[in-house]
Amino acid sequence: MSTLAINGILEKITGKDKDYRYMATSDLLNELSKDTFKADNELEGKVTYVVLQQLDDVAGDVSGLAVKCLVPLVKKVSEDRVVEMTSTLCNRLLNGKEQRRDIVNIALKTIISEITSPIVAQRVVATLCPLFIQGITSVDTTTEIKCDCLDILCDVLHRFGNLMTANHQILLNSLLSQLNSTQASIRKKSVACLASLASSLSDDLLGKATVQVVQLLQRKSTKPDMIRTNIQMIGAFSRAVGYRFGPHLNETVPLLISYCRNASEADEELREYSLQALESFVLRCARDVAVYCDVILELALDYISYDPNYTDNMEEDTEDSNGEEEDEESANEYSDDEDISWKVRRAAARCLSAVITSRPEMLLKLYEEACPRLIERFKEREENVKMDVFNAFIELLRQTGNVTKGSGDARHSSPLLMLKQEVPKIVKSLNRQLKEKSVKTKVGAFSVLKELVVVLPDCLADHIGSLVPGIEKALNDNSSNSNLKIEALVFTRLVMASHSSFVFHPYIKALSGPVLSAASDRYYKVTAEALRVCGELVKSIRPQFSTPPVFDFQPYVHPIYSTILMRLANQDQDQEVKECAISCMGLVISTFGDNLQVELPACLPLLVDRMGNEITRLTAVKAFAVIAGSPLRIDLTCVLEHVFAELTTFLRKANRALRQASLGTLNCLVVAYGDKIRSSTFEAIITELPTLISDADLHMTALALELCCTMMYDQKRHRNVGTVVRNRVLPQALVLVRSSLLQGQALQALQSFFAALVKSANTSFDALLDSLLSSAKPSPQSGGLAKQALYSIAQCVAVLCLAAGDAKCASTVQMLTNILKDNSSANSARHHLALLCLGEIGRRRDLSQHANIEGIVIESFQSPFEEIKSAASYALGNIAVGNLSKYLPFILNQIDNQQKKQYLLLHSLKEVIARQAVDKSGQVDLQDAYVEKILNLLFNHCESDEEGVRNVVAECLGKIALIEPEKLVPELRERTLSPSAFTRATMVIAVKYTFVERPEKIDQVIQPVIASFLMLIRDDDRHVRRAAVSALSTAAHNKPNLIKGLLPELLPLLYDQTVVKQELIRTVDLGPFKHTVDDGLELRKAAFECMDTLLDSCLDQIDPSSFIIPYLQSGLNDHYDVKMPCHLILSKLADKCPSAVLAVLDSLVEPLEKTINHRPKQDAVKQEVDRNEDMIRSTLRAIVSLNRISGGECSARFKMLMDSIKKSSHLADKYSAVRHESDTVVTSDAMDIS
Repeated sequence: MSTLAINGILEKITGKDKDYRYMATSDLLNELSKDTFKADNELEGKVTYVVLQQLDDVAGDVSGLAVKCLVPLVKKVSEDRVVEMTSTLCNRLLNGKEQRRDIVNIALKTIISEITSPIVAQRVVATLCPLFIQGITSVDTTTEIKCDCLDILCDVLHRFGNLMTANHQILLNSLLSQLNSTQASIRKKSVACLASLASSLSDDLLGKATVQVVQLLQRKSTKPDMIRTNIQMIGAFSRAVGYRFGPHLNETVPLLISYCRNASEADEELREYSLQALESFVLRCARDVAVYCDVILELALDYISYDPNYTDNMEEDTEDSNGEEEDEESANEYSDDEDISWKVRRAAARCLSAVITSRPEMLLKLYEEACPRLIERFKEREENVKMDVFNAFIELLRQTGNVTKGSGDARHSSPLLMLKQEVPKIVKSLNRQLKEKSVKTKVGAFSVLKELVVVLPDCLADHIGSLVPGIEKALNDNSSNSNLKIEALVFTRLVMASHSSFVFHPYIKALSGPVLSAASDRYYKVTAEALRVCGELVKSIRPQFSTPPVFDFQPYVHPIYSTILMRLANQDQDQEVKECAISCMGLVISTFGDNLQVELPACLPLLVDRMGNEITRLTAVKAFAVIAGSPLRIDLTCVLEHVFAELTTFLRKANRALRQASLGTLNCLVVAYGDKIRSSTFEAIITELPTLISDADLHMTALALELCCTMMYDQKRHRNVGTVVRNRVLPQALVLVRSSLLQGQALQALQSFFAALVKSANTSFDALLDSLLSSAKPSPQSGGLAKQALYSIAQCVAVLCLAAGDAKCASTVQMLTNILKDNSSANSARHHLALLCLGEIGRRRDLSQHANIEGIVIESFQSPFEEIKSAASYALGNIAVGNLSKYLPFILNQIDNQQKKQYLLLHSLKEVIARQAVDKSGQVDLQDAYVEKILNLLFNHCESDEEGVRNVVAECLGKIALIEPEKLVPELRERTLSPSAFTRATMVIAVKYTFVERPEKIDQVIQPVIASFLMLIRDDDRHVRRAAVSALSTAAHNKPNLIKGLLPELLPLLYDQTVVKQELIRTVDLGPFKHTVDDGLELRKAAFECMDTLLDSCLDQIDPSSFIIPYLQSGLNDHYDVKMPCHLILSKLADKCPSAVLAVLDSLVEPLEKTINHRPKQDAVKQEVDRNEDMIRSTLRAIVSLNRISGGECSARFKMLMDSIKKSSHLADKYSAVRHESDTVVTSDAMDIS
């Protein structure tokens, strides 16, 4: 718009008519908001003047619009105008009319919030600061003006405190002087201002301010009001500066505890403020507060039941004898509006919650002292406090879940065991709460029960009967709101899913009615949750398909079916309800189908119809998989062909989840109804499968191959299936087998595929074998195959031979031995593959009928090619597995007599021992005859100069220890005292191989002596230390209960291994240049990786604060290989111990900032550039985790780091991508938990 037109608007704004002024101001706002608005100096002056004038307009809506005009105006006018505006408004605030002060306050705050340029901010701050100081300290200033000045100054300090360094001293003095004001409102706003200022103060000024406040508190003559203000000030300082307040805790904590204990009975606020300050210490100064945690816990537990005006001696004994009504009356009979003791109890509950969330290492003490007290306080009469008590107990349960996750800890003093002992009291107390009138109380009670079931599944089996009335009441009572119903339903679903079905049989009648009623609720979230509960109800009603049934389920079949059908048939409802109805109907049909034969023809077409809807098709596909898996063999004749046709077309869809579900459902349907399907339908399915078989998606590949095998299983009815598979799928399978990525379930499925194909009609074994062997030939384009691909081909050949029968197997072995005898092929992939095939066949079948096969294989040890020697070693070991009595003595004899071949022969021996340790049936053969000889041989080689030999020896010793622990563990322990460092290291690595995931008899044998091995972490030799760290890491991952008791001793030693040691750094002279070698790098990396594992399995034994500074901080400044695990650890700590990280967040910013801003040299090779990019992404993942911590914005340095990332074009996109990836993972984890 032209300048002339804007001048026209400005003229209208000054008119007398209120409506004209409003519309003109609105027009001006629209013009200012346009990107095209530009003004010269004269127009700027006019617009600024008019907007400031409009702030004084008598019409409130006009002045309100004028404030909105300031938002775009600040960004469109020059710096001088912004400074002029703020100065004018500040003068109006200090000297203007009282009735216009509120709008001026809002206008100033608006301008301050919209300033983004540091240069403008610097000038505005320089203008405002002296004026505000004058307004705050002047004797003539009224209380209201002082409050407004403090209010705006708080915003200025929060945004631009770091730009006001020159004024920090005078600001601090001015604000501290206001703490002595007689006006409570001034003191309160001064506290907020000082807290905003504190985050940008130097340590020196912060110390001076704290000392001054503490000195005021130490004076006996200080008035109670001033004491309360100063305590609030200390808490505010702590919340604002975090760990920087730690050095002052020695003076403040005893003082606050003393005030809390000795306050007069009427001074509840003093106790409340003291507890709030202590809570902030626990959360924000995690490291320095550690020594005071016990006394703070004791104080919080004392005051959580502080209620001097109310006694309740009868509550423990009254139970339910006087009826529900009387209980409710007695719970609410006391009421006093002037009683504020509840604030003390609330502060104590929150303080206790802070201790629980920030000190996982105190978990056992918390169960001994806090758990019983919290359960007792469930009876709290003030609802707000009760919610905090519930929340504290929920935090205790969550911390228990974090600490014991995956450990299965069942020690005498374990948190889980102690929690289990408290379950009867918890249920008894919560049952009382479920009888209360308050909906909020009942929601809180169900939240506690829900968390209890998550942490301790199957703990309520003996208490279901007492909980059912509470669930019924929550679902049936007219006073219940949707939140209560949802909480009750979620708890019911969780408890039914985690307990045996038989526990619920006496209560099915009581539960089914309310649940089915809830399924018809008008609110979709209640309906969806009720349908999920219906699914669990169906599983409980008929857990087994025995005759006669263990429970009379028939009365419930039709009511459940009718309710679900009503929801299934209704199209006009939320997607979540539709999906839940489909899933539930699938369960109903699969469980009660034999009682619903009349209804199925009407219901099944509805499910098929939902398969045609893009929104519900995935859920419907999964529902048919459930139906197909039913042992009742549900009659699907009316829809079967249609279902197969739909599923076949789904295999072409882009939706990966839909393709996977369709393959799984097709497999189930073929197993159950294959005899009713035409061959043409099978052929249509097979035609779609080749495109799904690829190493780009191995899970999909496995499902497709399993479906192929299922279809080939019944050859009598579908003779041509094998032919179609051979023509369509086999070529793709032969491409897949060459992949270096092939492994796990996909490799197993591929082996089954070849076994099924060779048994099918019209498929030649010789042709299949030839195809497999030919696939190993190097191609002109890609060259030779990867080692993994050759192993895959060999396994497929072995399975193919065994499936084809003994004669074919024998002829194949003969053919393979002939290849080995042919000297001309010594360097070929064919020779390599032949050895691997013989090993795989020999492992599965005794090859002793083939004369001198061991001699033929061992000849390949002479090959000049390492891969062939390795394959020969592998083959010999696996052939020995097939017949121990013949081939093991041969290997042992060769090890004794063939010094040059020892390394390869030891690998063969390792194959034998490893297979025996896994295969229980073969252990007896190995124990009796050969263990002694093998041990002597291995112990003789544990001092070998070759690291490869020592590692093989260690693995063999570890696997034998699993077989004969009583014999071997004492011998391993004895050798940890050997003068040879190589021997000590080998013994520790051997023990590492005994820490397998499954329970073993060695666990009881090794537990008393495990310290002898792990304490070698303080050995003089770095190789031994690294071996001990590696063993500790494996134990922490697989058997954490074995090491938990040793961690107080081991952790300081482990921390020491994370430090850079100058004596391990050496310089190598390479002629024209020198190269620095850090021999301690691998040890530091291993130590941090071990800490990462310990945080998962032994969190309750670790004090994160003592690890983060200085050890993790040092690791974040270390080498690339060390930084990567440190970033993972930091992310984990941010999630599990946020308060400990928050306390030292400022210290962690520098190494993170340095890493993300590092740039490789101009002449850096591509590998270095890629490594640097990986490092930046790793750092950004850690920063994303830190940014999720509540309260992180209080760290000025972290806030500046986040601002710099968002402003950097190089980093902003990467950060967004990493955050999106992280959010996706968090969301999927949350869905898994729910």
